[in-house]
Amino acid sequence: MEFRDYYKVLGVDRKASDAQIKSAYRKLARKFHPDVNPNNKDAELKFKELNEAYQVIGDADKRKKYDELGADWEHGVSQEEMMRRYARQQSAAGGGGAGADFGGGGDFSDFFSQFFGGSGRSGFGRGAGGRGSAPRGFSNFEFGTEPARAPDLRAEVGVTLADAVRGARRRLDLVAEDECVTCGGSGMIAREEKQGKARVIRSAEPCPTCGGRGVVAARRTLEVTIPAGVTDGTQLRLKGQGGRAPRPDQNGDLFLTIRIEPNPVFALAGRDLRVSLPVWDYEAALGAEITAPTVDGRVSLKIPAGSQTGRVMRLRGRGLPARGKEPAGDLLYELKVLAPTDLNAKERALMQDLANSLKDRGIADPRADLMASK
Repeated sequence: MEFRDYYKVLGVDRKASDAQIKSAYRKLARKFHPDVNPNNKDAELKFKELNEAYQVIGDADKRKKYDELGADWEHGVSQEEMMRRYARQQSAAGGGGAGADFGGGGDFSDFFSQFFGGSGRSGFGRGAGGRGSAPRGFSNFEFGTEPARAPDLRAEVGVTLADAVRGARRRLDLVAEDECVTCGGSGMIAREEKQGKARVIRSAEPCPTCGGRGVVAARRTLEVTIPAGVTDGTQLRLKGQGGRAPRPDQNGDLFLTIRIEPNPVFALAGRDLRVSLPVWDYEAALGAEITAPTVDGRVSLKIPAGSQTGRVMRLRGRGLPARGKEPAGDLLYELKVLAPTDLNAKERALMQDLANSLKDRGIADPRADLMASK
C-alpha cells in the first residue's frame, strides 16, 4: 500500500491554512472536473485524487489524524499497527456513512480506505437538514466540513490631528468581494440527482451570478469609531466587517489603517506634538507671558528671560492622549527668536542705543567662536 501525500496532491505546504487548502482545491477541481475534460481519463483520475485529498486535509479531525499518520510512516511504524490504531480511532468517532459519486468517480484509494474508514462521509449523505442537503456548487464537495472564513479586507482612513486627539466617527464607503451566495463561493453550479438517500453530482457549470469567480463585487457603507489616541499607522480590527460569507460567523474582518493628515501647526513625533513657536527678540530677552496654540485651544506660556532660538518648552501630557499601555505624549514648543522689521525712526534710535550700550559694556561678539575656528 502506497502512502498518499495529500498536501502534494493539492500543491500546498503542510502548514497551509484552511483557507489556502480550500482555495487550492477549488482551483484544481475546476481545472480537472470531468465536465471541463470530457472523455479524459487522466483528468478524471486527477479529479478523484483531489476529492480524496480534500476530504482528508480539508477536515480538521481527519487532517490531524493524517498528520499523525505521516509522522508514524516516516518513523517506520508497521502498516498493521497503523491500521489497528486508526481503525480504533475511526470506530470511536463513529466512522463510515453513506458514500457519494462525484461525477461518476466516488471510489477512494486503498490508502484512504484503510486509514479513514472506507469511502467516508459526504455532505450529500447526511439526510434532511444536514449541510449539503440542498447543495448548489462545488462547496458541496466539502464533505460536511465547516466552510472557510470569507477573506479579510484592508483599507486606510485619513483623520485630522484633532480627531486623533479627541476621537471621531468616520463614514467609510467600501468595495469588497463577497462570497457568491448562488454557488457558495465555489464558482460552479452542480447538477445532481438523488440515488437512494444520497445526492449524486453528475456535472457542473460556471455559476451565472459570479461568472465562475466564486465572489461578487459588493459596496457597503460603515460608520467607524476612531478612538482617541491613535497614531499614524495604527491598525484597527473590525470583526466581521470584511468579506461576507453565507454564515455571519464566517465573515472576514476589516483591518483599518489610520493615516493622520499633515497639520500646518503641529508635527507628530511618536505620541508627542511639536510646534515651532516664534517669539520677538525683546520677548526672549526680557521674558514674557505669551499665548501659544494647543490642538484643542490655547494656553498661556511663560518665556524665560534670555531664551534663545532652539530652546524647547514642554507641556507634559498635552500630546496624543494615552491609549492602551501607551502613555500620553507631550506638547513641545521650540522657540524661534525673530527680530522686528519695518522699524520707525524712534524704534531704530532705541535699537541703536541698545547696540551702543552693549558695545560699551564689552558684551562679547556672538560670532567670536566662529572666527576663532578659522
